[in-house]
Amino acid sequence: MGKKQFKTEVSDLLNLIIHSLYSNREIFLRELISNASDAIDKLKYLSLSDEKLKGFSFEPCINISFDEKAKTLTISDNGIGMSEDELNENLGTIASSGTKKFLQALGDDARKNSNLIGQFGVGFYSAFMVADKVTVVSRKAGEDKAFRWESEGKSTYTVSEAERASQGSDIILHLNSDGEDYANRWQLETLIKKYSDHIAYPIYLEYDQEHYKDEKDSEGNPIKEVEHKREQINSASALWTRPKSSIKDEEYKDFYKNNYSDSEDPLFYIHTHAEGATEYTTLFYIPAKAPFDMYYADYRPGVKLYVKRVYITDDDKELLPVWLRFVRGVIDSEDLPLNVSREILQENRIMSAIRNGSVKKLLGEFKKIADNNPELYAKFIEQYNRPLKEGLYSDYANREALLELVRYKSSEVEGYTSLASYKERMKEGQSAIYYISGGKEEILRNSPLLASYKEKGYEVLIMDDDIDDIVTEMVHEYKELPFKAINRTGATSDLDKDKGEKSEEVKKSESELADKLKKALGDRVKDVIVSDRLASDSAGAIVMDENDPSMQMQRLLKQMGGGEMAEVKPILEVNPANSLMRKIADSSDDDYVARLASIVLDEAYIAEGIMPKDPASFVREVTKLLG
Repeated sequence: MGKKQFKTEVSDLLNLIIHSLYSNREIFLRELISNASDAIDKLKYLSLSDEKLKGFSFEPCINISFDEKAKTLTISDNGIGMSEDELNENLGTIASSGTKKFLQALGDDARKNSNLIGQFGVGFYSAFMVADKVTVVSRKAGEDKAFRWESEGKSTYTVSEAERASQGSDIILHLNSDGEDYANRWQLETLIKKYSDHIAYPIYLEYDQEHYKDEKDSEGNPIKEVEHKREQINSASALWTRPKSSIKDEEYKDFYKNNYSDSEDPLFYIHTHAEGATEYTTLFYIPAKAPFDMYYADYRPGVKLYVKRVYITDDDKELLPVWLRFVRGVIDSEDLPLNVSREILQENRIMSAIRNGSVKKLLGEFKKIADNNPELYAKFIEQYNRPLKEGLYSDYANREALLELVRYKSSEVEGYTSLASYKERMKEGQSAIYYISGGKEEILRNSPLLASYKEKGYEVLIMDDDIDDIVTEMVHEYKELPFKAINRTGATSDLDKDKGEKSEEVKKSESELADKLKKALGDRVKDVIVSDRLASDSAGAIVMDENDPSMQMQRLLKQMGGGEMAEVKPILEVNPANSLMRKIADSSDDDYVARLASIVLDEAYIAEGIMPKDPASFVREVTKLLG
């Protein structure tokens, strides 16, 4: 029995748990019971789907016992159990990226929030908040040997052979001075009811109870008797199977917080029982804060699948579309086969119907809240506006519903606005929904391109999300109104309505100015156009051809690994009334014109939040000009 070293991240985690996370020690019991329930879930599933374990018979239960004198607490289950290799992999190393992400997420403000433990799949280690030594005796279902894992929560652990009569695991906590209070019947009963009443398997508490017999001894003293008791503490009924009318709001919230290791109440929840061609029950929750891994490629799905109350999986990303990955909850089908494999799930007609029905129910609830509870919906949008936009891009079947749900900032109103509200405020005769995208909100709001639209009463949506360009180009229109980016060509038709015809002299002057700038800038730009829609104090602005990707989209595609892309040149739009443009128009010095033109182009880049290609040259030219 040799000692083995924990991996570095586990050692760091244990050190943090033992020395820092003290605010809510009692959650250790919730985490260990949850793990025991998961182990039973896995064995039930494998007894239906795995050839080696098919027909494996057992009565699922979780036993909790304690020894007040020895200061030990034991949590036992008869679930799947662990082999020697699995004890090493699951308890001694990083079996997943959960531990590392947990450590990264614990900023200074979160160090005392032990509720985070369960969110990262590292709940077992919470045992070290109350124990100075933890022993795990485990026997894997279908195997003959049992093994003991033991550690004092420092840098090492041991694994050796052990004895256990049947499959499952015993977690034995050797309680420290902070944890002694948990070797107590009343304390344990309270915590089980508080955190684990929803667990679908019976949780038994074993204890010795002293009482006096009716008879007396030879000296006339009452005779004390110790009776060993084993009582079921939890109700062991799946919350989602009960009628909605019988479930209190607090029960819904407790179920969420205890199942998803969240200290905050959910924003809202949706409990549905569908009947007809397909019968299923769903209980969905929307977290108050976006899950920490929402933008990780290896995010953890938040929905568990059951078939007739038998757990099937909690890591299938196909149960809901990717854009709904923030949803937590349960899907329980009456029609899927109990031995359904995860591969079959992706193609299964029944699962497809459940998925489509679930999405429509969620969208319907979002719309109801948007219409009837704007304050709650604002909180929802603050967290989940971007995933909804992802849905606009990827989920064509639900695009119309999503268009009513997404929100945008605007040049005319505070906060967020819906597309429906924008349409209601539109100027009479307006032919398009105008927007500007491509950078931070502050930069977009200060764009020289905005001035003319605001002056003439055309509202412009401020799209500062990095995916807005891609999404809006995919969507094209809302209620037959096209989206038009004001930082592209082709978005001036409404502005041009009231313009008078320019004189031939003005046309010639503008054409000469454009030609002069094109010659000076060469292949740095695709074209130069002269317009009168820029702010008076602006010499020029970067715009893109209507058919070319925007600057923001080009950057995003590069970040996404788009490889080497041919550079798409911008168009320089200039204001002929600006003093710099007048200097260029009046000058016959080609070198001077080239320097001014370069400065105007670099300034236009900076106004877009983009660094000029040669910042040092830009600084030199500006210095010369000022000197």
